Amino acid sequence: MPEKKRILIVDDDSEIRELLEFDISSSGYYTDTAADGMEGLTKALNNKYDLIILDVMMPKMNGFDVCKNLRQAKINAPILMLTAKGTIGDKTSGFDSGADDYLVKPFDIQEVLLRIRVLLRRLQPAVEPTMASEILDVGEIEILPDSLECIIINKKVKLTPTEFEILYCLMQHFNKAVTFATLLEEVWGYDSDEDVRMLRVHVGGLRNKIEIDTKNPKYLHTVTNVGYKLTPFGEG
Repeated sequence: MPEKKRILIVDDDSEIRELLEFDISSSGYYTDTAADGMEGLTKALNNKYDLIILDVMMPKMNGFDVCKNLRQAKINAPILMLTAKGTIGDKTSGFDSGADDYLVKPFDIQEVLLRIRVLLRRLQPAVEPTMASEILDVGEIEILPDSLECIIINKKVKLTPTEFEILYCLMQHFNKAVTFATLLEEVWGYDSDEDVRMLRVHVGGLRNKIEIDTKNPKYLHTVTNVGYKLTPFGEG
């Protein structure tokens, strides 16, 4: 029997924290909780979790700062942020601090469980040895699934799990336009028009890491009203 995945829930609202703990535990996961940002950071630094659910507005330390500290400490567990605010600015702040996904309160618990399953799926090896058709190295780009890195012309770049998934998906279809719907389905496991903005934020972060000039990208191109295209040989 596979070992239960360990999930840390960090939220200062006791009702939300207990609701999440009950439903997530009932779904077969091991759960731990923290009631403020500082406690959550301490637990995450001193224990191994497979996924962290992190509220934004908390006493002692907000969720953005907790997330930044965890990423600086090389904690790579997927982070799902919860917030009462749903503006694109808030989502951008969450993703910039290292979060992988974002849910706005009030949320449906089934949606939380769906996001958990999708994020945990990324912990599985990206490539099975028997799947010889998988593309990891083409043109000027090579991706390293074990370390979530990519190499571009001998320069190694560290990616977030979400950025890696997006780049991996685009590499499987290099030189072809990949639709927003396909990226959302392959990276997040669902297709929602509302989350196209979220995808754009992550693609912007990926561009900042792999492009010398983000205004004139060499590799990662926007296909207007369609999606994105990767040109690993540097063609326009």
